Amino acid sequence: MSSRKFINCESVPNESEMNPIAGILLIALGSIGAASFYVPFKKVKQWAWESYWIVQGVAAWLIAPWLIAFFTIPDGNLLQLLSEAPARAKLWAMFFGALWGVGGLTFGLSIRYLGVALGQSIALGFCAAFGTLIPPIVAGGELFATRAGILTIIGVAVCIAGIAIIGYAGSLKNKGLSEEERKRAVKEFALKKGLIIAIFAGIMSACFSFGLEAGKPIGALALGEKYHTNPLFHDNPILIFVLLGGFITNLAYCLYLNIRNGTIRDYITGGSGVILNNILFTFLAGFLWFMQFQFFGMGKSKLPESMLPYAWSILMALNISFSNIWGIILQEWKGTGKRTIAFLVTGIIILILSTFIVKIA
Repeated sequence: MSSRKFINCESVPNESEMNPIAGILLIALGSIGAASFYVPFKKVKQWAWESYWIVQGVAAWLIAPWLIAFFTIPDGNLLQLLSEAPARAKLWAMFFGALWGVGGLTFGLSIRYLGVALGQSIALGFCAAFGTLIPPIVAGGELFATRAGILTIIGVAVCIAGIAIIGYAGSLKNKGLSEEERKRAVKEFALKKGLIIAIFAGIMSACFSFGLEAGKPIGALALGEKYHTNPLFHDNPILIFVLLGGFITNLAYCLYLNIRNGTIRDYITGGSGVILNNILFTFLAGFLWFMQFQFFGMGKSKLPESMLPYAWSILMALNISFSNIWGIILQEWKGTGKRTIAFLVTGIIILILSTFIVKIA
């Protein structure tokens, strides 16, 4: 596989279309959705985790990408565009999407065991680090040979330091609260298990970034003279394949859990009121989750070429910021001491700043 082809075939926006502030604001809108997507799950009744997780996946990874792409590819030409897109790009996008799907599964578990704030901070911190490093490394970039490359490595190192500080804050929280208080804040709180899962989730979730890289020939075709797709929406047909790969791995694991745990009947029991309630809130969660990549693609189209390699880290940094706002709203850190909060805030600030170190290149 020649990854250089992935990197070089994306059309660069015209100078007149570049607006970094507008781009970051669009990415921020998506981050609000990403940080909020787990909140509707609190309204789901009687369903096991594996049941509501895959139902939100139907909305986030199947319905939303097809629906949005259909309305943003001009003249209803989506199916024709997809049929003409290079098979290699489609298959690699799905492959990396499947790897990301493993990270998506464990990402949900990390929030389940650590809460919205701590779970997302650690998982997304690792996702930012690896998602920024993987594309240039695989593409043959010499990170140690350029100032920008060295600053990227420094940024990732600082990112890991921020993660370690947040993890320490989680450890202090675990020691400072009684078992009853921990369960009140996060029902299934389990620090050690949650940390391991969050680290793995962050590493695997970074594959989404490379899935977008692999699908760039599809986006280039959408931008071409034949289809004239608005640059704001050129990532939309790529998302169809990346998210399809992720859906397949999630579906396989959730059905396995349904069968093993005897929860396969969740989808048809509980009465029409419970089923409709659960579909409503899981679909809301799914569409909120999808917002991050819809607005991420739109935001990227407004960024200058020099900022494009770091758009992923901007998304992750904003996700971390908004997820911790939700953590405060949901009182996940209630009852913890000032020292614990000081470490948490310090770690978050370091984590966010680390993603912008590369910008001074």
